[in-house]
Amino acid sequence: MTRAFLQPDDVRDLVAHQFGADRKLAALDRLTGGSKKGVYRLQLDDQTTVILYLWAAGENYWPPSPTVPDDPFTDASGAELFAVNHAALAAAGVRTPRLLMLDRDGGYLDADIALVEDVGTRTLEALLEGDPAAAATPLSTLGEALRRMHTTLSPQYGKLAAVARGEAPQTRRTEDIIADRALGHLAAAAARDTRLSAAHDQIADHVRHLHGAVTARHAYGLVHGELGPDHVLVTPTGEPAMIDIEGLAYFDVEWEHAWLQMRFGDAYPALRPVDLDPHRLDLYRYAQVLSLIDGPLRIADTDFPNRQWMLDLAEWNITKALRISRSG
Repeated sequence: MTRAFLQPDDVRDLVAHQFGADRKLAALDRLTGGSKKGVYRLQLDDQTTVILYLWAAGENYWPPSPTVPDDPFTDASGAELFAVNHAALAAAGVRTPRLLMLDRDGGYLDADIALVEDVGTRTLEALLEGDPAAAATPLSTLGEALRRMHTTLSPQYGKLAAVARGEAPQTRRTEDIIADRALGHLAAAAARDTRLSAAHDQIADHVRHLHGAVTARHAYGLVHGELGPDHVLVTPTGEPAMIDIEGLAYFDVEWEHAWLQMRFGDAYPALRPVDLDPHRLDLYRYAQVLSLIDGPLRIADTDFPNRQWMLDLAEWNITKALRISRSG
């Protein structure tokens, strides 16, 4: 696919209409790291900056995959999800970059866009690596925000927009969704890797064993879905601000904490988690390992610019999946 990214002339009308005809665009920089939407920094002639989100086919590196109606983590992208989820986080008192403008009518570009506050480039991940002492306060603040989210409950699971419209299917239990999801990731990855193909039945049996230990649940917390320290920006005043919020959903908080434990590592205890079901957590941890094989292998088949990083991530998790399934 030939990708044509935004050029300065593409956003001049946007700048004039949103900031005044006397304001000029001084620089337009496409930020790296995104794989589903484009993220651009607009610098104006008075040195102020804003961030532009662009949901366009040319910005999405992921190959098409089927949307599963009752799985809130499939097809979790788009301006509608962003707007609904942004409002929900604000209601829960969770800091995100402030929404300045949302256009879903093609008024400026042939795609949905949003302008948001530029809170800087410093991630919590970089701060944890470079200055752990300075990371302590934003890490603690993030933990408080997560507890507010995880104690914001719904009797239904699903994407927030679908739950609000009464259109979130409740046909399976959440642990069934994750177990089926894990087996789907295994099947897809086994078609690409002979080691996984040879160990398919062993790994599938381990997934079913973990699933069998989980008991039913009927209330679900507000989760980010894929929150790592790279998805938290630290503002100049030291506040943590969540980004990449389109995957927000009502779901089991263990799904969030399985991811948090993996991504935050030694810093995870500082988040002071809510009470968790250990059996559900075990299933979700292993399911995420399988997800982190299939997803990176799929995107590595595209023109994603950091292909080797994805292949290395898949390899790490292949080793982990095989080791855990052998140990039982």
